[in-house]
This record gives sequence, structure tokens and C-alpha cells, in this order.
Amino acid sequence: MEAPKTPREERPRNIAQTKSIFDPELSRQAAIDSFKKLDPRILIRNPVMFVVEVGTVIVGFLTVYYLFEDPSRFAYNAAIFLWLLLTVLFANFAEGLAEARGRAQAESLRKTRTDTPARRVTDGTEEIVSSSELRRGDVFAVEAGEIIPADGEIVEGIASVDESAITGESAPVIREAGGTTPASLEGLVCSPTG
Repeated sequence: MEAPKTPREERPRNIAQTKSIFDPELSRQAAIDSFKKLDPRILIRNPVMFVVEVGTVIVGFLTVYYLFEDPSRFAYNAAIFLWLLLTVLFANFAEGLAEARGRAQAESLRKTRTDTPARRVTDGTEEIVSSSELRRGDVFAVEAGEIIPADGEIVEGIASVDESAITGESAPVIREAGGTTPASLEGLVCSPTG
């Protein structure tokens, strides 16, 4: 018989954190993007890689020229051309992978926002509502291991808060009454700010 899940195990999983850095889905999209980004109109936004791409094109023409004019120089120029091309492709791949992980992270946070139950406190009683129903001035309670359902100001309590989903910082931070806290974190008794 399986043990009942704790609130921490029931919370939505962060998509970007559960996928490995070279997840096949993210890597495939990044590989496609790396070739799309060879378009000079797109690559000009990254001046350094644009200059490398221009150098790649020039060395490519020289490689073809030396193939017919001086075959002894062809191998050297071909090697330089391949290194430059691989450099541009790898830079585009890395950028595409970072963008794909960023999109997955944003989607995960959006999903967490809509799927998070909130314990709204009204006249000393708690009621479970969707986080989208919270309004400015509402007060909601959050216990250890739960996700903070909305951005808010901490009105009571102190806790160690995992802000890695928002800030990327892996170490928990101490939050207490009078401070603010981002949504989707562990925490305290808060009041929405927006």
C-alpha cells in the first residue's frame, strides 16, 4: 500500500527543472533554431557571431577558390571553414537551447499560477480558492512545503523560501513580515500586491 502524498509531492513539477540539459525535445528544437539563426538578418543582433559568420562565408569562398587554383592550400582553408561554421552553429545551438529552456520555465510558471490552490483567510476562517481568485487586499496562508499562490507582501511569519523558480538562485532565502515574496514559492501568510 502506497503512503499518502505530502503537499510538497502534490505540487506541480517545474518542467525546466525536471528535464535534463540535453533533453531530446529541447535539443531538437535548439538544433533546428541553430540553422534558422544562420540568417544574417537574425544573427546581426549578436555582433560577435555575425562577424564570425561573415568570416566563415569569406573563408568558404577562399576554400572553393583554392580547390581549383592551389589544391595544396585547400585542406587548410577547408579546416578553418569547418571550425568557423561549427563555432557559429554551436553558438546558435547554445542560444536556442537556453531559449527553449526559458520557454519551458515560463510555461511551467504559468501552469503553476493557474493550478495553485490558495488558502484565503477571511474573518479568521480559511477557504480553499484558486490563486486566480485572489485580489489585492486578500490575505492567504501558506505553510511549509506549499507553493505561494500569488505575489504578495508578507504580513505575518518568517520562513526559509525557495525562490529558485523565479530567480534561479539555488539557496533558500529568509523572508519575514514586512517583505515581499514572488509567487510560486514556499512560505508564509501574505497579502497580494497586484
